[in-house]
Amino acid sequence: MFTLPRPRTRKLRRLMPYIVLTWAMIWLAGTVIHPPQVEAQSGAEKPFILPFKERPGPDTWLMAQPYGNTIGAYFQRDTTYSAGQGIHFGVDFSAPCGTEIVAIADGVVFAADNLNFGSLPHNLMIDHPELGYASFYGHLLERPALKVGQPVKAGDVVALSGDPAETCHGRPHLHLEIRDLRHWRKFNPVILIEADWDTLALVGPFRPGFERDLDEPRKWQQLDDQPEIVVGGPLLNDFAHPWPPDWRQR
Repeated sequence: MFTLPRPRTRKLRRLMPYIVLTWAMIWLAGTVIHPPQVEAQSGAEKPFILPFKERPGPDTWLMAQPYGNTIGAYFQRDTTYSAGQGIHFGVDFSAPCGTEIVAIADGVVFAADNLNFGSLPHNLMIDHPELGYASFYGHLLERPALKVGQPVKAGDVVALSGDPAETCHGRPHLHLEIRDLRHWRKFNPVILIEADWDTLALVGPFRPGFERDLDEPRKWQQLDDQPEIVVGGPLLNDFAHPWPPDWRQR
């Protein structure tokens, strides 16, 4: 059993909490690099896989922002995320430009570089008729070399990750969504993609945590309890008493 040595000086005793925290973060980072396979929380098999062939890690990819009522989305609820009811309507994965992206299930290409779907400079929509869903891949490096109607298999490389600013050093990442087959309802990928989400969420957020409604402080505070959204619907998180506060409301 591993034990830390007893500090011999007052200075070391004061530093011990920070030493323990650093050691714990290093241990957790090692877990993220090689996450264990886990069963779906519901007991049923989840229909989708993660959108990368490589394991997560600091030199491959990390989860950056989860789906849902994130703090970052809340502060842009009436601008960037207004069409998604103020919710971050996908999962962002930080990845270097050119990282291979794979189809998360068998399907058929619905569209490539459709400006109506956003997430520029390039995007891809794949329908999964047998599952009743569609998957959307945004902020791609280049237009995917796929044709509309072309079938793909789960795990096939379908695109390369890019950067919305087209710099490849600003904030390169993949924006992944799961929609219905009409492409206007959006669902929480956490409850549909087989992955160790709790471990993935330990490292790499753009801005950690979910916005809190102090009138209902337990609402939408977990990875798997975030709301579905409808494109163009009313804001869901225009809270009267938010935390962190929105100073623009003063």
